[in-house]
Amino acid sequence: MIRFLATDLDGTLLDGDRNLPAETFSLIAALYGRGILFAPASGRQYANLKKLFAPVADKVIFICENGALVKYREETLRLVPIPDGRLKEILDEIRSVPHLYPILCGEHSAYIEDAAEPFRSISFAAYTNCVQVEDLGTVIGKEAVCKVAVYDGLGAAENCIKLLPPRLTGLRTILSGPEWCDVSAPEADKGEAVRFLQGAFGFKKEECAAFGDHMNDYGMLAACGKAYVPENAYPPLKTLIGNIIPANTEGGVIAKMKEILSENRS
Repeated sequence: MIRFLATDLDGTLLDGDRNLPAETFSLIAALYGRGILFAPASGRQYANLKKLFAPVADKVIFICENGALVKYREETLRLVPIPDGRLKEILDEIRSVPHLYPILCGEHSAYIEDAAEPFRSISFAAYTNCVQVEDLGTVIGKEAVCKVAVYDGLGAAENCIKLLPPRLTGLRTILSGPEWCDVSAPEADKGEAVRFLQGAFGFKKEECAAFGDHMNDYGMLAACGKAYVPENAYPPLKTLIGNIIPANTEGGVIAKMKEILSENRS
Protein backbone atom coordinates (compact mmCIF):
# COMPACT_ATOMS: atom_id res chain seq x y z
CA MET A 1 0.00 0.00 0.00
CA ILE A 2 1.27 3.48 -0.91
CA ARG A 3 1.23 6.10 1.86
CA PHE A 4 3.37 8.83 0.29
CA LEU A 5 3.56 10.10 -3.27
CA ALA A 6 6.06 12.71 -4.51
CA THR A 7 6.33 14.20 -7.97
CA ASP A 8 8.47 16.69 -9.80
CA LEU A 9 6.51 19.40 -11.61
CA ASP A 10 8.11 20.86 -14.74
CA GLY A 11 8.33 18.18 -17.39
CA THR A 12 6.65 15.64 -15.11
CA LEU A 13 3.25 16.56 -13.60
CA LEU A 14 2.74 19.87 -15.42
CA ASP A 15 1.40 19.73 -18.97
CA GLY A 16 3.07 21.12 -22.08
CA ASP A 17 1.96 24.65 -21.17
CA ARG A 18 3.40 24.26 -17.65
CA ASN A 19 -0.06 24.10 -16.07
CA LEU A 20 -1.41 21.61 -13.56
CA PRO A 21 -3.77 19.08 -15.14
CA ALA A 22 -7.43 19.88 -14.40
CA GLU A 23 -7.92 16.88 -12.11
CA THR A 24 -4.93 17.59 -9.87
CA PHE A 25 -6.66 19.13 -6.84
CA SER A 26 -9.54 16.65 -6.68
CA LEU A 27 -7.07 13.79 -7.03
CA ILE A 28 -4.84 15.13 -4.23
CA ALA A 29 -7.91 15.45 -1.98
CA ALA A 30 -8.92 11.88 -2.83
CA LEU A 31 -5.42 10.61 -2.09
CA TYR A 32 -5.44 12.43 1.25
CA GLY A 33 -8.78 10.84 2.06
CA ARG A 34 -7.20 7.43 1.48
CA GLY A 35 -4.27 8.17 3.77
CA ILE A 36 -1.78 9.04 1.01
CA LEU A 37 0.21 12.25 1.52
CA PHE A 38 1.10 14.09 -1.69
CA ALA A 39 4.31 16.10 -2.11
CA PRO A 40 5.20 18.37 -5.01
CA ALA A 41 9.00 18.02 -5.13
CA SER A 42 10.54 20.81 -7.12
CA GLY A 43 13.41 23.20 -7.54
CA ARG A 44 10.79 25.93 -7.17
CA GLN A 45 10.54 28.15 -4.09
CA TYR A 46 7.94 27.66 -1.36
CA ALA A 47 5.99 30.83 -2.24
CA ASN A 48 5.54 29.59 -5.80
CA LEU A 49 4.50 26.09 -4.79
CA LYS A 50 2.10 27.31 -2.11
CA LYS A 51 0.40 29.60 -4.64
CA LEU A 52 0.21 26.82 -7.23
CA PHE A 53 -1.38 24.33 -4.82
CA ALA A 54 -3.39 26.84 -2.76
CA PRO A 55 -6.72 24.92 -2.84
CA VAL A 56 -5.12 21.85 -1.23
CA ALA A 57 -2.17 23.46 0.60
CA ASP A 58 -3.21 21.96 3.96
CA LYS A 59 -3.10 18.45 2.45
CA VAL A 60 0.33 18.79 0.83
CA ILE A 61 3.93 18.40 1.99
CA PHE A 62 6.06 20.86 0.04
CA ILE A 63 9.54 19.70 -0.97
CA CYS A 64 11.04 22.96 -2.21
CA GLU A 65 14.38 24.10 -3.63
CA ASN A 66 15.34 20.56 -4.67
CA GLY A 67 14.94 19.29 -1.11
CA ALA A 68 16.73 22.06 0.76
CA LEU A 69 13.44 23.22 2.28
CA VAL A 70 10.49 21.07 3.40
CA LYS A 71 7.27 22.71 4.63
CA TYR A 72 4.02 21.24 5.94
CA ARG A 73 1.08 23.36 7.06
CA GLU A 74 3.36 26.43 7.26
CA GLU A 75 5.84 24.63 9.51
CA THR A 76 9.44 24.27 8.36
CA LEU A 77 10.33 20.62 8.81
CA ARG A 78 13.74 20.69 7.12
CA LEU A 79 16.11 23.47 6.05
CA VAL A 80 19.57 22.80 4.60
CA PRO A 81 21.17 26.10 3.55
CA ILE A 82 24.48 26.76 1.84
CA PRO A 83 26.94 28.14 4.44
CA ASP A 84 27.17 31.93 4.07
CA GLY A 85 30.96 31.63 3.97
CA ARG A 86 30.82 29.85 0.61
CA LEU A 87 28.33 32.06 -1.21
CA LYS A 88 30.79 34.72 -2.41
CA GLU A 89 33.03 31.98 -3.80
CA ILE A 90 30.09 30.40 -5.62
CA LEU A 91 29.02 33.72 -7.11
CA ASP A 92 32.56 34.58 -8.20
CA GLU A 93 32.95 31.26 -10.02
CA ILE A 94 29.61 31.59 -11.78
CA ARG A 95 30.32 35.16 -12.82
CA SER A 96 33.68 34.12 -14.26
CA VAL A 97 32.00 31.90 -16.89
CA PRO A 98 30.33 33.65 -19.86
CA HIS A 99 26.61 33.06 -20.42
CA LEU A 100 25.93 32.01 -16.81
CA TYR A 101 23.47 33.93 -14.64
CA PRO A 102 23.04 33.20 -10.89
CA ILE A 103 19.91 33.38 -8.75
CA LEU A 104 20.30 33.34 -4.98
CA CYS A 105 17.34 31.27 -3.78
CA GLY A 106 16.64 32.28 -0.21
CA GLU A 107 14.25 30.67 2.22
CA HIS A 108 11.73 33.46 1.56
CA SER A 109 12.73 35.14 -1.70
CA ALA A 110 14.89 34.76 -4.79
CA TYR A 111 17.39 37.42 -5.85
CA ILE A 112 18.96 38.32 -9.21
CA GLU A 113 21.45 41.00 -10.17
CA ASP A 114 21.51 40.74 -13.97
CA ALA A 115 18.83 42.37 -16.13
CA ALA A 116 19.81 40.53 -19.33
CA GLU A 117 16.96 38.95 -21.28
CA PRO A 118 15.57 36.34 -21.40
CA PHE A 119 17.11 35.62 -17.99
CA ARG A 120 15.31 38.43 -16.14
CA SER A 121 11.87 37.58 -17.51
CA ILE A 122 12.37 33.86 -16.92
CA SER A 123 13.44 34.52 -13.33
CA PHE A 124 10.42 36.65 -12.46
CA ALA A 125 8.11 34.13 -14.15
CA ALA A 126 9.61 31.19 -12.27
CA TYR A 127 9.85 32.80 -8.79
CA THR A 128 6.76 34.27 -7.16
CA ASN A 129 8.95 36.19 -4.72
CA CYS A 130 11.84 37.61 -6.75
CA VAL A 131 13.87 40.77 -6.18
CA GLN A 132 16.46 42.41 -8.44
CA VAL A 133 19.44 43.93 -6.61
CA GLU A 134 22.59 45.64 -7.83
CA ASP A 135 24.92 43.09 -6.22
CA LEU A 136 23.97 39.65 -4.92
CA GLY A 137 26.77 39.96 -2.39
CA THR A 138 24.61 42.39 -0.42
CA VAL A 139 22.05 39.62 0.15
CA ILE A 140 24.49 37.28 1.89
CA GLY A 141 23.65 36.96 5.57
CA LYS A 142 20.13 38.38 5.27
CA GLU A 143 18.37 35.02 5.00
CA ALA A 144 19.25 31.36 4.59
CA VAL A 145 20.14 30.55 0.97
CA CYS A 146 18.74 27.17 -0.07
CA LYS A 147 20.52 27.01 -3.41
CA VAL A 148 22.11 29.02 -6.19
CA ALA A 149 20.24 28.39 -9.43
CA VAL A 150 22.32 28.95 -12.56
CA TYR A 151 20.75 29.84 -15.89
CA ASP A 152 22.97 28.79 -18.79
CA GLY A 153 22.32 30.50 -22.10
CA LEU A 154 24.37 27.85 -23.92
CA GLY A 155 22.60 24.83 -22.42
CA ALA A 156 23.45 23.42 -19.01
CA ALA A 157 24.35 19.88 -20.09
CA GLU A 158 26.91 21.16 -22.58
CA ASN A 159 28.37 23.98 -20.51
CA CYS A 160 27.94 24.74 -16.79
CA ILE A 161 27.57 21.18 -15.53
CA LYS A 162 30.99 20.45 -17.02
CA LEU A 163 32.65 23.62 -15.73
CA LEU A 164 31.25 24.29 -12.26
CA PRO A 165 31.60 21.03 -10.26
CA PRO A 166 35.44 21.01 -10.34
CA ARG A 167 35.46 24.63 -9.18
CA LEU A 168 32.91 24.14 -6.38
CA THR A 169 34.18 21.13 -4.46
CA GLY A 170 32.27 20.10 -1.35
CA LEU A 171 29.00 21.34 -2.81
CA ARG A 172 26.29 19.62 -4.83
CA THR A 173 26.05 20.82 -8.43
CA ILE A 174 23.48 19.04 -10.57
CA LEU A 175 21.45 19.47 -13.75
CA SER A 176 17.91 20.61 -13.05
CA GLY A 177 16.68 21.39 -16.57
CA PRO A 178 17.88 22.04 -20.14
CA GLU A 179 19.12 25.55 -19.27
CA TRP A 180 19.59 25.13 -15.53
CA CYS A 181 21.92 23.65 -12.96
CA ASP A 182 21.70 24.10 -9.20
CA VAL A 183 24.40 24.52 -6.59
CA SER A 184 23.49 23.53 -3.03
CA ALA A 185 24.77 22.00 0.17
CA PRO A 186 25.57 18.28 -0.26
CA GLU A 187 22.58 17.21 1.85
CA ALA A 188 20.12 19.39 -0.09
CA ASP A 189 18.63 16.75 -2.32
CA LYS A 190 15.11 15.55 -3.08
CA GLY A 191 16.15 12.05 -2.08
CA GLU A 192 17.46 13.21 1.30
CA ALA A 193 14.21 15.14 1.81
CA VAL A 194 12.17 12.01 1.09
CA ARG A 195 14.31 9.94 3.48
CA PHE A 196 13.81 12.62 6.13
CA LEU A 197 10.04 12.39 5.65
CA GLN A 198 10.16 8.61 5.77
CA GLY A 199 11.73 8.89 9.20
CA ALA A 200 9.48 11.73 10.40
CA PHE A 201 6.20 10.15 9.29
CA GLY A 202 7.12 6.48 9.52
CA PHE A 203 6.83 5.76 5.79
CA LYS A 204 8.56 2.61 4.59
CA LYS A 205 10.40 2.78 1.27
CA GLU A 206 7.96 0.35 -0.30
CA GLU A 207 5.09 2.62 0.79
CA CYS A 208 6.46 5.52 -1.25
CA ALA A 209 6.11 6.36 -4.95
CA ALA A 210 7.82 9.09 -6.95
CA PHE A 211 7.84 10.65 -10.42
CA GLY A 212 10.60 12.70 -12.05
CA ASP A 213 12.09 13.68 -15.39
CA HIS A 214 15.62 14.98 -14.72
CA MET A 215 18.77 14.19 -12.79
CA ASN A 216 17.80 16.33 -9.80
CA ASP A 217 15.00 13.78 -9.32
CA TYR A 218 17.23 10.72 -9.25
CA GLY A 219 17.79 10.64 -5.47
CA MET A 220 14.05 10.93 -4.84
CA LEU A 221 13.26 8.15 -7.30
CA ALA A 222 15.90 5.90 -5.75
CA ALA A 223 14.49 6.54 -2.26
CA CYS A 224 11.02 5.24 -3.19
CA GLY A 225 9.82 1.70 -3.71
CA LYS A 226 7.97 2.67 -6.87
CA ALA A 227 9.67 5.09 -9.27
CA TYR A 228 8.40 6.33 -12.61
CA VAL A 229 9.76 8.57 -15.36
CA PRO A 230 7.72 10.08 -18.20
CA GLU A 231 8.53 9.30 -21.81
CA ASN A 232 9.88 12.85 -22.26
CA ALA A 233 12.42 12.46 -19.41
CA TYR A 234 16.15 13.12 -19.72
CA PRO A 235 17.47 10.01 -21.53
CA PRO A 236 20.16 9.09 -18.96
CA LEU A 237 17.51 9.12 -16.21
CA LYS A 238 15.25 6.87 -18.29
CA THR A 239 18.15 4.45 -18.59
CA LEU A 240 18.80 4.49 -14.84
CA ILE A 241 15.18 4.10 -13.72
CA GLY A 242 13.30 2.41 -16.55
CA ASN A 243 9.62 2.11 -15.56
CA ILE A 244 8.50 4.62 -18.18
CA ILE A 245 4.99 6.14 -18.22
CA PRO A 246 3.39 8.37 -20.88
CA ALA A 247 4.81 11.86 -21.35
CA ASN A 248 3.75 14.86 -19.27
CA THR A 249 1.84 16.14 -22.31
CA GLU A 250 -0.23 12.95 -22.22
CA GLY A 251 -1.04 13.04 -18.50
CA GLY A 252 1.14 10.09 -17.57
CA VAL A 253 1.53 11.07 -13.90
CA ILE A 254 -2.18 11.72 -13.39
CA ALA A 255 -3.06 8.35 -14.90
CA LYS A 256 -0.58 6.55 -12.63
CA MET A 257 -1.80 8.48 -9.58
CA LYS A 258 -5.35 7.33 -10.34
CA GLU A 259 -4.09 3.78 -10.59
CA ILE A 260 -2.35 4.07 -7.22
CA LEU A 261 -5.52 5.56 -5.69
CA SER A 262 -7.56 2.66 -7.02
CA GLU A 263 -5.10 0.13 -5.61
CA ASN A 264 -5.37 1.81 -2.17
CA ARG A 265 -9.08 1.22 -1.79
CA SER A 266 -9.85 -0.01 1.70
